[in-house]
Amino acid sequence: MRKIIRLAGVVSGLLALAMAACSSDDGMSSGTGKLSVVLKDAPGDIKAAVVTISEINLQGSGGKLVLSSNQVTTDLLTLSTDVASLVQDATVPAGDYTELRFVITGAYIEVDNGNGTSSFYASDPNYAGLPPGTTVTGNLQMPSMGQSGLKVILPGNKLTIASGDQKLLVVDFDVSQSFGQLAGGSGQWVMHPVIKADDVSVTGGARVAVTLDAGVTLPGTSVLSEFSVTLTGSDGIPRTVLLDDSDGDGTFEAVYDFLDPGDYDVTMQAPAGVTTFTTTPALPGTLTVQSGQTATATFTITSAT
Repeated sequence: MRKIIRLAGVVSGLLALAMAACSSDDGMSSGTGKLSVVLKDAPGDIKAAVVTISEINLQGSGGKLVLSSNQVTTDLLTLSTDVASLVQDATVPAGDYTELRFVITGAYIEVDNGNGTSSFYASDPNYAGLPPGTTVTGNLQMPSMGQSGLKVILPGNKLTIASGDQKLLVVDFDVSQSFGQLAGGSGQWVMHPVIKADDVSVTGGARVAVTLDAGVTLPGTSVLSEFSVTLTGSDGIPRTVLLDDSDGDGTFEAVYDFLDPGDYDVTMQAPAGVTTFTTTPALPGTLTVQSGQTATATFTITSAT
């Protein structure tokens, strides 16, 4: 089973597009949905495979739709057990899309020479993603990837976004098969990506809000941001998030994305300074996640000792 881990901070300031829906005669229907894209890698023997992604876009009957134009440099080998969140909740006009493209404007690979040393092959000897002081051994060719972009064929050759959808698209980049040394040229490597997109799933989200009842104070130096909320679905996997008041409105929240539709048990954990606490409604609680929607549950702490 693929394990999806959202890595905070991999992409900051993602472009959320609010585009007018196209008319039905160009293959687009009214309304919008949400699309998130994550990148995963199958493990390989290369010691490092760093790429700079400058744009991610979808191709459909209405032309090119840019999901993100934020430049991201990442080592694909670090994704062999984790997943990098590249696009989060981009607003996409409802309709059919046939290709996902990554515009890759730079890259390098580190190759194990088998004697305790490494050689570096880069798209440019001055590529900004290289470690400081690196001596580049040779060239890494990336045919057309900085112009038209790396094309990713979508599952079934089509991604359909319906109004209200919230979809997650997982892209597998197989490092072990995606780089090769050119015959007769020890100083030349070429990037010929083996990449596929699958696991398109319609997901939902959840928001658990927690407040203190009037007159209730937490003991000692304890604060609400030290409490955590755990959601557990039918898969038995606990998903724990610390409470946070990011907008400063006094309501602390635990927010969850990419949840499979279904029922979740809700529990709350107090910090070490709190021995017992009660809530209204009582815990444990339940929360039902539906496709393309964010389920909300609100709890008030009525006592704490």
